Parts: sequence; C-alpha cells; structure tokens
Amino acid sequence: MSERSNSIEVEGLVREFKKGPRAVDGIDLHVDPGEIYGFLGPNGAGKSTTVLMLTTLLPPTAGTARVGGYDVVREGPKVRSVIGAALQEAALDPLLTGRDHLRLQSTLQGIRRAERKMRTQELLERVGLSEAADRKVGGYSGGMKRRLDLALALVHRPRILFLDEPTTGLDPQSRTALWDEVARLAREDGVTVFLTTQYLEEADVLANRVGIIDHGHIVAEGTP
Repeated sequence: MSERSNSIEVEGLVREFKKGPRAVDGIDLHVDPGEIYGFLGPNGAGKSTTVLMLTTLLPPTAGTARVGGYDVVREGPKVRSVIGAALQEAALDPLLTGRDHLRLQSTLQGIRRAERKMRTQELLERVGLSEAADRKVGGYSGGMKRRLDLALALVHRPRILFLDEPTTGLDPQSRTALWDEVARLAREDGVTVFLTTQYLEEADVLANRVGIIDHGHIVAEGTP
C-alpha cells in the first residue's frame, strides 16, 4: 500500500450553485495518512459541501481532489471503496435493530456470509452498543444513533473516514465516548480521519492539524 493511498489531496476545489456566492471557492488542502484533520467553520462556511465533494456525493464545479489516491470525479467507485462516511443525517430505519442495520450494511458491502456475524458483533462491541443491539433504532438516544452510524461507516474497514459534525447535539458523556473511538481508529488502525466540527474543543482534543473555512475560503491552517 503506497503512502498516498490513505491521503487526501485537494487543489483549487470549487462548488457553485445557481443562486448565491460560491459555497466552496478554490480551496487547497492536504491530509496525511493516519492523520486526524479537523475542518472548522461556522454554519454555512462550506464544510459539508466540501465533504460531499470528497465523498463523491456532489461533483465539483472546478478543481481537483484525490482521496485514497483516486480522483473523486473520474474514479468515484474506487474512492467509495476505500472510504467510510458518517454524515450529519444518519440514514437509519427506526423499525430495524442496530444489529439488523450492521448485517444489512455488511451484505451491501459484499462481506462474505461467514464473516458478517463476526464483523457485526465486533463493531457493536467497539462502539458500545452490544446491550442495545437487538432494540429497534427508533428507541435509541441521539448518542446511540451516532455511534451506530460510525459503526456502519466502518463495516468494510475503510482506510479513510469522513465525519461531518459527528457530535452535534450529543451530551458530554456521549461526545467523549465518540472522541475516544475516533482517536483509537487513527492510533491503532491507521485510519485517516477528516472531521468537520464547530467545536474548538473537539478539534483541540482530536486533531493533529486543523483548517478553518469561512465563506468558502480556507482562512487559516495549522496545529490546534
């Protein structure tokens, strides 16, 4: 595996919409393999739009981005094969259990039948949902839903993980638990993490480096 296979490289990335100013206006950034990169900014600054482009869910208007060594426009399927993403709105079915969600995701990711049960249990334990695994997700707290969403993003063992404001609305205990798991992913598994947040404390605790975006421009970058 090459060093670039876990990196994120962005040059001159732009996203325009029909009305209003550019949501993302020519940003450049680089995230090293195994790094936790904190992407900070107020609401409407361009954080989520950037993540949508880097995860191939929204095409850029201009510029280039390579994630895991693959171009997000020309090699979208390859990008998706090496990334996991937990975005702001978790797509969870309230009538399914946590275990059901993970088994379904394992099937969709092509994990062999013999491995699905083991991988599901491993992830439930990792995010602290073993005891709630067979409860319907409609009865989960906000923190439990975010932890399940993280587990779903990890099913296929991605090399790069995108987390879009993962702790918004969580109580302090749930927030700390999620921080611990994200730090562990980078430290023990070498996962590269691109984390958007509005919380300076979150970036200070987790990130190796931070970039601050405002009105579509990166206005500062460095260590927290």
